[in-house]
Amino acid sequence: MHEKAYAAECESVVVHCSREPEVRKRGLTLFALALGSFCIGTSEFASMGILQLFASALGVAVPRATDAITAYALGVVVGAPLVTLVCARLNRRTLLLVLMAMFVVGNLLSAMATSVTTLAMARFLSGLPQGAYFGAGAFVASYIVGPGGAGKAFAIVMSGLTIATIFGSPLATFLGQTLGWRETYLVVGVLAMLALAALWIWVPVNAALDGGPLAQELAALRRPSVAITMIVAALGVGSIFAVYTFIGPLVTDVARLHESVIPIALALFGVGMTAGNALGGRVADTHAARGLVIGFGSALAVLAVLAAFGANAAVLMPSLFGVGATMMFAIPTIQVRLTRFAPEAPTLMGAMNLASLNVANALGAWAGGTAISAGWGVLSAVWAGFGLTLAGLIVFVATLRWSPHVSVPANREAIVPADSSQSRT
Repeated sequence: MHEKAYAAECESVVVHCSREPEVRKRGLTLFALALGSFCIGTSEFASMGILQLFASALGVAVPRATDAITAYALGVVVGAPLVTLVCARLNRRTLLLVLMAMFVVGNLLSAMATSVTTLAMARFLSGLPQGAYFGAGAFVASYIVGPGGAGKAFAIVMSGLTIATIFGSPLATFLGQTLGWRETYLVVGVLAMLALAALWIWVPVNAALDGGPLAQELAALRRPSVAITMIVAALGVGSIFAVYTFIGPLVTDVARLHESVIPIALALFGVGMTAGNALGGRVADTHAARGLVIGFGSALAVLAVLAAFGANAAVLMPSLFGVGATMMFAIPTIQVRLTRFAPEAPTLMGAMNLASLNVANALGAWAGGTAISAGWGVLSAVWAGFGLTLAGLIVFVATLRWSPHVSVPANREAIVPADSSQSRT
């Protein structure tokens, strides 16, 4: 009996030791994907933190300077379907490398912009790869995590973006305030080169990551359930950008705090986003709609408090955390629903989710800027965001009965990427 027990224990140790390298490989792959999204998030959100800086340097008013932010969002919206469809047959590892290289070039050009027009063009180029990157990244992460973990996988890729709001964006904003806004984009470009190297080294060469037929991807776009979900995302998530875009003015002009508090406010917003993303990823894999209803509903309550009492710093700071947490809680559910509505086109669905979020970016920035330009004050941007999220929740609830049933997979076993030790070409 003792010999059998000893043999079983030895076998268990051998199996455990043999799995350790594979677990490490999975972790490094997921880290590389998150590092890329960290760079993307830093670039996107830092633009909002340095909005006042490049507006002043380029000689335009803040509402006019938001054209650069809108151009980035437009780049994502255009690039998400276009790049994904053009590269439908590309292996997802190759696609990730191409996209990150495009992102590097876009940020270096942003650092060299001489007018708000050339900056907007550079930001448009920087935004083109984002949607496809998150789509391909979610596909690779889902393969690594395994069946039943689409929400968790998407949350892992998104975690790089949300962590960027805690560290990347505030540090980039601080860098812009101390050295200059051009240096912000230059540093992001250099960091993106490191992400490119990490993707090259740690994303496995594997035929399972090959793309599919273009017709298969296009068929998914014709489904009403996909279009409705994208509309819900574009409207509902708009409030996060209506607030985030104007964090600088909220801190300095509304709460009358020193500009040195802006990076702290950005980081607090990012902590909320990261917490909401992590929790939302778990809920998305187990419930078909709960994450979105809870997220949007809670966001409306926080937005109302912020809009009414945001001039008080003691209300402003916790509310920024709350807006980030509640909105990000809903986003993994949006991704899971899209993927289950079109399981044959997961990369495109991931890209279209990001496209929807960047329509939300453009809508939020536009609605907030329009409200402020009308003379209603900076806090009116928050009310504009409230209206967008309310509209998104109404559309979702009104169309829920007509949406196809979204089942929740029971199998949650992880998949180890086969042939991950193959040489990279």
